Formats: sequence, structure tokens, C-alpha cells
Amino acid sequence: QVQLVESGGGLVQAGGSLRLSCAASGRTFTSYIDYIMGWFRQDPGKEREFVAATSWSGDRIYYAESVKGRFTVSRDNAKNTVYLQMNGLKPEDTAVYYCASTPNFCSGYGCASNPKTYKYWGQGTQVTVSS
Repeated sequence: QVQLVESGGGLVQAGGSLRLSCAASGRTFTSYIDYIMGWFRQDPGKEREFVAATSWSGDRIYYAESVKGRFTVSRDNAKNTVYLQMNGLKPEDTAVYYCASTPNFCSGYGCASNPKTYKYWGQGTQVTVSS
């Protein structure tokens, strides 16, 4: 079993920045499978929306069009932690942000952006952007 814990959410004004962290613990994956860690977000009453994803090697990185150029996903393998640096925040970025992981190999935007790809999910962290 893998546990994912997000942190770093909060209230910020439009144009501001936040950095989210997702720490993985438990039965973390072995390095021979270059698995995907993803970030999603969800507003009440809406479907869960893909934000960004990275493989642990960093050779596969994907972003939703809505966040390209503003958000950056990165990872610290030694700490089993994935980050989401969010700059230029907009009110429409307001949502609960979740990180997710899968023990299976995944390549391509279609795979990385599909919530069904992921087996493990964190509890989420609230991001609120005021106008």
C-alpha cells in the first residue's frame, strides 16, 4: 500500500504563487518501473481535472493546456516527493488539488491525464485564489 500526503495549499491573491508537495510513503515503488505521479484538481460539482504529471525519471512530463507556462511539476526521488510549483495563479485555479500514483508503466498524455490510470490518491489540499 502507498500513502500520499499533499501539503502546501492555501489562500493566495490572483497572480500569486504556491508550491504543493506530495510525499509518498509505505510500499513505494521500485526504481525499475519508471512510474507516473500525477496532479489533479476538483471543484465541487465538477469532474476531476488533470493538471500535470511526471515520471520519476523526469523524462516524461505532461501538462494540461490550462496550466502550461504557469505550473511546473518536479520531483525529489531521494525524498519520494513530487512538487507542483504554481505561478501566475488565477481564480479559476481554485480547487482541491490531489496527487496520485500508479505502480504501472504509463506513457503518453492520454494515459497520464486519465484519472483511471492511477491507483493511489492523496486526501487533497485546498487552493483558493482570490480576485
